[in-house]
Amino acid sequence: MTSTGEDHVTARGGPWWWERWRGAVLDWGLAALSVVECAAEGVPFAWDAGIPVWAGVLFGVLAGSVLVVRRKWPVAVVLVAIAVTPAQMGFLMGVVGLYTLAACELPRRIIGSLAGMSSVGTLIVTFVRVRQDMARGELGIGDWFVPFAAVTISLGLTAPPVLLGLYVGARRRLMESLRERADSLERELQLLAERAEERAEWARNEERTRIAREMHDVVAHRVSLMVVHAAALQAVARKDPEKAVRNAALVGDMGRQALTELREMLGVLRSGGGVPGERSVPLAAVGVAAAAAASRAVVEEGEGPSLAELGELVGQSAAAGMVVDLSVQGEVRSYAPEVEQTAFRVVQEALTNVHKHASGAKTYVRLAHRVSEIAMQVENDPPPEPGSASVAGLPSGGNGLVGMKERVAALGGVFVSGPTESGGFRVSAVIPASAAS
Repeated sequence: MTSTGEDHVTARGGPWWWERWRGAVLDWGLAALSVVECAAEGVPFAWDAGIPVWAGVLFGVLAGSVLVVRRKWPVAVVLVAIAVTPAQMGFLMGVVGLYTLAACELPRRIIGSLAGMSSVGTLIVTFVRVRQDMARGELGIGDWFVPFAAVTISLGLTAPPVLLGLYVGARRRLMESLRERADSLERELQLLAERAEERAEWARNEERTRIAREMHDVVAHRVSLMVVHAAALQAVARKDPEKAVRNAALVGDMGRQALTELREMLGVLRSGGGVPGERSVPLAAVGVAAAAAASRAVVEEGEGPSLAELGELVGQSAAAGMVVDLSVQGEVRSYAPEVEQTAFRVVQEALTNVHKHASGAKTYVRLAHRVSEIAMQVENDPPPEPGSASVAGLPSGGNGLVGMKERVAALGGVFVSGPTESGGFRVSAVIPASAAS
């Protein structure tokens, strides 16, 4: 918080109705000066009224001391000043009272009425006093001077304090309004900062999820095939050396492809030049690189996997010992890159799951080109040994199906997976042909 608003309010701690100690000291000082003035003016008032001097002085002290409550009851101060105007005392009290009245948050009609009463009272008293002085011969000026002096003194004692009070009051209200707006703006900025932090945290979580999904798609399939070929290599190394050599070559090719894709995905962490550690790479950049690597983007052309490579994908699984039946229905045509990549990844991940959980089971891959959508289904029969894990001992993170569902849903498609009645497993997905990324 700044020095405005709540902190500004809590900083106030004057006595009684004063907000600050310096305000109390100022009011007591003004009241003391008013008491002295009214007490001094009470002496001639006592002579003119024919009362004891001490009574006139006491009257002046009581009247002048009212100024101490000018902040609490400004109307009372002005009324007392108007009441003692015929006694020609309380000029300081009248001026300060009118200023305080005009500066406070009272209706303008009340301020105008009391200011008018004070002005009229001063005008009448001044007119009578000046006329009496001229009648006694103390002033040798023409009759025009009487109304001139009355109007001048009346306006001089009323207009300046009222105008100054109105200006100070308006300025004070403006400052309070600006302070409230600053506090409101600060609260809004804090709220926006909190929401921005929440959005940033949500974005980071989304990027982590996407990176994990992309890395899973990039690595899981090829590494799974590598493990399957390595297990086959171990089994036939002594019995069939030629087949062992072919399996070793396949393992090497797949390993190189996996390393290339990982290098594309993680290379962004070293990009940007400069001293390592000098700047941090945004998580979103890693996510973009992961998506690019997951799509096997070619640096020069920027193309990802497409349905044209589906035969090669099935061939890799067949080379690893899986019995795969691929069937394509409908007129083959091209789709948006994100549609083809998603369809390819769904089939890829489904074949990977067969390697993991149903090694040796016959698998059927069906692709259907329809008018406004593309459908794919990967279904495997029960494994030769029901309930057994993959002979290669492939681990499973449990994120493959989730990643496939997220990919298809992002394009407005439908994804369904689950066991079949025969004991196998089926993965089905339908993606709109006009889906946008």
